[in-house]
Amino acid sequence: MAETTYTLLDFSDLNGWAEDDHSAAFTAFKETCDLMSDPEWTTLCNLANDVSDARGFFELFFKPVMVTDGEPMLFTGYFEPELRGSLQRTATFRYPIYRLPSALPPTGPWLTRQEIEENGALASQGLEIAWLADPVDRFFLQVQGSGRIRLQDGSVIRVGYAGNNRRPYSSIGQELIRRGIYSEHQVSATVIRNWVRNNPDEGRALLWTNESYVFFRNVTEVPAEKGPLGAMNRSISAMRSIAVDPAYTTLGAPVWIERHGANAMNRLMIAQDTGSAIKGAQRADIFIGTGVEAGLEAGEIKDTGRMITLLPIQMAYALVPEVI
Repeated sequence: MAETTYTLLDFSDLNGWAEDDHSAAFTAFKETCDLMSDPEWTTLCNLANDVSDARGFFELFFKPVMVTDGEPMLFTGYFEPELRGSLQRTATFRYPIYRLPSALPPTGPWLTRQEIEENGALASQGLEIAWLADPVDRFFLQVQGSGRIRLQDGSVIRVGYAGNNRRPYSSIGQELIRRGIYSEHQVSATVIRNWVRNNPDEGRALLWTNESYVFFRNVTEVPAEKGPLGAMNRSISAMRSIAVDPAYTTLGAPVWIERHGANAMNRLMIAQDTGSAIKGAQRADIFIGTGVEAGLEAGEIKDTGRMITLLPIQMAYALVPEVI
C-alpha cells in the first residue's frame, strides 16, 4: 500500500476557482458543519453564520491540501432514484425492499445476496417496506442507498440506507468486463441495466456476484424539496455534495474537484456522504440529483482529474510540519 501524502496548495493553484459559485457551496457547507466535532471546525462553523462573503470565508480560513495514496483519481456519479412501487405485493410489484432484520448478527458477514433472494430468507417476516416492479431497479436502489418510491395513488415515500449484510461490495460492471462481454469504456449503468434485462437468467446470476445487500428505512424527516439524507444524516445537495472515503477526507469538509472528460467540471463541493465503493484518497462520487435524467447523467460519469480538500489553516499546516 502506497504512503499517504499531503501537498499544500494555494487557491491560485485551483483551476477555475475564481469562476465558481462559492455561495452555493457555502450554503451546503452550513447544512452539516454543526455536526463536525473538532474545535477548529466548530469555530469556523460558528463564524460561517455571520459571514456574507462566501469566497472570502473559504480563502481566509482554509488552506487547500491535496491528499494522495498512489491511486489515480476517479470520479463517478450517483443519484436518488424515483421508482414505481406498491405497499402490497401484486402481480406487477413482486420485488421487495426490506427493513433491517432483527436476525442480522451484531458483527460479521451474514447471508449473501443470492441466499436472501433465491431462498426467500426474509419472506413472511413483515420486513417489506415496499414492492418494486423490476429487480434491476431494486439492485440499483441498493447501490444508490436511497430513493423515492411513487405509489399507485400518486403519493411518494422516501427510503434511506439502514444497514447491510456486511458482505463485500463488488462491481457488476467490472464483472462484465472480466467476462469479456464489454470493454471498460463501454460499461455504464444504462448498459448494465439493458444487459441484465435482456438476459434475465444470466442477469440474475450476475447481480448475485455482488454479495452486498442493503436494507432500508422509511425516511419521514426530510421535506420533499430537499435532497436525500447522506452519511451525516442531513440532506445532500445536487451538484454540491460528494461521497468520499472518510479515512482520507473529513465528512463535512469543503472539497475542490477538477473533473476531466467530456463534461469537465471545476467546482467546490462538500463531503457529505460515503459509499461502499468509494475507497481511496482520490475517489469521489458526485451527487447529481433525483429522477431519471439525473440517473442517466450519473451513470455516464467515469472521469479522471483531482480533488483537493480545504482544511482549517492550522490543521493543514499540521499535516505538513516541515513547511512551517
